Amino acid sequence: MSARPASSLTLSAARALLGVAPGAGERELRAAYREAAKRAHPDRPGGDAALFREVLAAYRLLQDQPPPRAIHFPPACTRPAAEAAQATLEIDVATAVEGGAMDLAIDGRKLRLKLPAGLRAGDKVRVDGVTFVVRHKGAREALIRGDDLWLTGKIDKRVLAEGGRVEVETALGPRLAWISTKAASRGLVRLPGQGLPARGGHVAGDLFLRLEAVTSNAESAARSLLKRFAAAWAA
Repeated sequence: MSARPASSLTLSAARALLGVAPGAGERELRAAYREAAKRAHPDRPGGDAALFREVLAAYRLLQDQPPPRAIHFPPACTRPAAEAAQATLEIDVATAVEGGAMDLAIDGRKLRLKLPAGLRAGDKVRVDGVTFVVRHKGAREALIRGDDLWLTGKIDKRVLAEGGRVEVETALGPRLAWISTKAASRGLVRLPGQGLPARGGHVAGDLFLRLEAVTSNAESAARSLLKRFAAAWAA
């Protein structure tokens, strides 16, 4: 049996990639891996072979970690305080980026959570004695990798071919981007600092736009400018 290749991923990066909290069990880890691998599989529309390999490497790395050792304390002389309840909080990409409020019911109680912008996987939100561990709920059109945000942007074929500064439609609304010839050929453009906002010890992440060419009647900025120039010249 051959040894697995060494991974350059850190444990925190691997957990963020799969969207699991520290101490996640094998069942939760396997479910998170299957979901992430399905989204990133290169045979699916919008899949990414490099991302698929990273997902597999993250899963193997976390699989190899020994279970946390139990810590035994001597009996206390006084009655210990009740431990705070803990639950997993799944949030969508839009909430992770922009923050917001959520109403939840737990143990017969109704809780209202005010979520700040820039929540990372594994972050904790505490309210009324309950600790919630954040987990990202991604989709093909929008997902989070660490601090970075990945969006699929739909753009007209002619606009993509001509490039320039254009507005790209995404699941989180339009994004302005400069499309170069290289970016158009790769189908990917990177917007520094437009991923998850800075929070706590985390710096602002980057936004990666995966460009999906579509057919529409919209004109690119370059074509519109050329038409206006031709009309002015003819006048």
